[in-house]
Amino acid sequence: MTEQLDIAGNTIVYDLIGTGPLVVLAHGIGDSRSSFRFIAPALAAAGYRVATIDIRGCGDSSLGWDGYSRTDIAGDLVAVVRHVGGPAVIIGQSISGGAATIAAAMAPDLITGLIEVAPFTRAVSYPIGGLLGVARYRRGTVLLGRTVLMGSLASWKKYLDLAYPTKPADWSVESARIDAKLSEPGRMTALQAMCRSQPTMAGAQLKGVRCPVLVVEGSLDPDFAYPRTEGEKVVADLPAGLGELVVLEGAGHYPHAQTPEELLAVVLPFLARTARTARTARNA
Repeated sequence: MTEQLDIAGNTIVYDLIGTGPLVVLAHGIGDSRSSFRFIAPALAAAGYRVATIDIRGCGDSSLGWDGYSRTDIAGDLVAVVRHVGGPAVIIGQSISGGAATIAAAMAPDLITGLIEVAPFTRAVSYPIGGLLGVARYRRGTVLLGRTVLMGSLASWKKYLDLAYPTKPADWSVESARIDAKLSEPGRMTALQAMCRSQPTMAGAQLKGVRCPVLVVEGSLDPDFAYPRTEGEKVVADLPAGLGELVVLEGAGHYPHAQTPEELLAVVLPFLARTARTARTARNA
């Protein structure tokens, strides 16, 4: 069931399926709720109510927002949880991983857990050793730079080819959908604005998170020279004992679409533990 939420004259579009504890899925830049096409039905079948959103400026959500930062997206996530009826666990990928961090610090009563998939949650660094020694990272950095500076859809498509080391069976269809959506006036501008936003605002909120956090990295993610190290740093910046890290071997920047079964294998136990903890806290 596709619904929409109006926020200050703009629109967030989301799909809502299933019954049970709420899980909100939020994608990365230049993408849409379609990227969770394998994960959302599986979560609903496992007994969760799943809201899969198009973040501002993406998919079928409106353009023309005042900003596209992680803090802006976090406000939308909190608004969706309130509107649908929380509390919720947020699964946020890439920029939405950082936004989910801010949302959890902003509304601890509403957010009971975070799953950050390939998250941009900390200040971006460009290690010389990684640029010289890790070819996929060097190429990914160049392609993303061209996308941001020139608004190049061709560069973005080459980046996606790198960020999916192996492709889903329906990749030709999904790739065509992404191409068509980013060709709409204003969509690439929103992507560029998100790329320019600073993840430091999310990193500053890590110490304020009070719920359990699962960080998932792909070992072949071209966005990070050393994906495991990046995930370890996110966990280290959280309050002690809240974070855990899983690295999926062979996955790129989009494990939820590239390796959904492997991701679900770590997500479902985390959700079950988090749901039990939330029930215990409410009954205490």
